[in-house]
Amino acid sequence: MAGAGQILFIQGGGAGAHDEWDNELVDSLRRELGDGYEVRYPRMPDEDDPTYAKWSAAIRREIAALDDGAVVVGHSVGGTVLINALAEWPPERELKVIVLIAAPFVGAGGWPGGESELPHNLGARLPHGVPVHVFHGLRDETAPPSHADLYTRVIPQAQLHRLPGRDHQLDNDLSEVAKVIELATPGP
Repeated sequence: MAGAGQILFIQGGGAGAHDEWDNELVDSLRRELGDGYEVRYPRMPDEDDPTYAKWSAAIRREIAALDDGAVVVGHSVGGTVLINALAEWPPERELKVIVLIAAPFVGAGGWPGGESELPHNLGARLPHGVPVHVFHGLRDETAPPSHADLYTRVIPQAQLHRLPGRDHQLDNDLSEVAKVIELATPGP
């Protein structure tokens, strides 16, 4: 799909997440964005038992295969690993936007984390000048909505999007995410 805006969507963790849950999010994003965008949706290794080491290596490989100007999106634990991997190993590719959806915050005030604890200076370690958008449903019973606020503390440049009445899967509606992507990457 030459000339298409590229989106890399990183799934969440848990048995069946790729084929039974997050595929609905990807379908919504594809519908909302239309033919001017290529949404890549790789299967992460051992989705039922995600580890930072395996997932971050897979994410780095996927980002390396993108063109400059791509958008990266991570849902749930996929967002947590994505943002940590971007801070730890800045990509060689120029990114247009980073989007986190219902991402658990791992660290002080959030979930305990060991290997995937987020650094206190996360925002400073991310690719310079790349907008970060944090989306979180206010009815999320998996990752508390307060986790989104924790992200904005360590990523001062992040824009927070609180979505009333929406759950961990944002009710399978990524229309707000698509609008942010379209504004940052006008299609053909």
